[in-house]
Amino acid sequence: MTTRLLSPPPAVAAGATFPELPPRDDMQNPIYLHDPAHQAALRRHFGNTDRTIVLGETPVGWEPGQPSGLLKPDLLIAFNIDRPSIIVRKGFGIDEIGKPPEFVLEVASLHTAQNDYTGKRRGYARYAVPEYWRFDPSGGDMYPAGLEGDRLSGGRRVRGRRVGARYRPIPVHRVDADRWWGHSDVLNLDLCWEYGQLRWYDPAAGRYLLTYDEQEEARLAAEEGLRTTEEELRVAEVERQIAHNAYQTAEAGRQTAEAARQTAEAARQAEAAARQEAEAQLRALQEELRRLRGDA
Repeated sequence: MTTRLLSPPPAVAAGATFPELPPRDDMQNPIYLHDPAHQAALRRHFGNTDRTIVLGETPVGWEPGQPSGLLKPDLLIAFNIDRPSIIVRKGFGIDEIGKPPEFVLEVASLHTAQNDYTGKRRGYARYAVPEYWRFDPSGGDMYPAGLEGDRLSGGRRVRGRRVGARYRPIPVHRVDADRWWGHSDVLNLDLCWEYGQLRWYDPAAGRYLLTYDEQEEARLAAEEGLRTTEEELRVAEVERQIAHNAYQTAEAGRQTAEAARQTAEAARQAEAAARQEAEAQLRALQEELRRLRGDA
């Protein structure tokens, strides 16, 4: 969808903000979205820039002052938008931003489940949100299925808005009794229902986006690995120092032995020279004795 940056409609004051919609009265979002820190994981994955927004429970509508029809998805993701303006407006104004969010998701609860796959489904289609997903941690007790996704199809442009589009189901395949996977084209991520939990899988990288607990475990494992490596380096340094000291001791012993050998060799040479000199003197005396006797 081509991004069009439009000025706020004339009826909307420049500083108008979306109303504070009532918060959910259940624990579904804290348990299945906030505690695992899925929003933080998605922000890290997409870069968390001023052109990307990942928010929960943010009003979505044509404009802040519209009299009815505002929707508040449990999770909203949009690209190529002005993130600060959405924060200031306290909501996602489609006419001002120039397009709807690319992705919205609802988490099932007993009070909202039926409206999520009926009224909200029609509402997000009316707003031309490209993908609308629903997650039921019970595995299908509140929604028709544990994981469902819809992709927008058809429609036409009327005064800058896409009208007449309809949602078509996104294939969700069953991996086994405890896992269902579907692929989001707009996010290029797999959405996963796994053992009653929502997971995100990056097929390009071949890995899950880490939950808070997994990230913390990875950090602790990395720190433990660093401590182990540092300890191994310290041990290796001690062993190296011991080996170096042993080498120096051995080298000192070798030098001492070499000096002793040289001293002994000098003594041997001196002794040989003295012996040769004594033998020469003896021969000279013997010659003189023979001469005096007249033997010569």
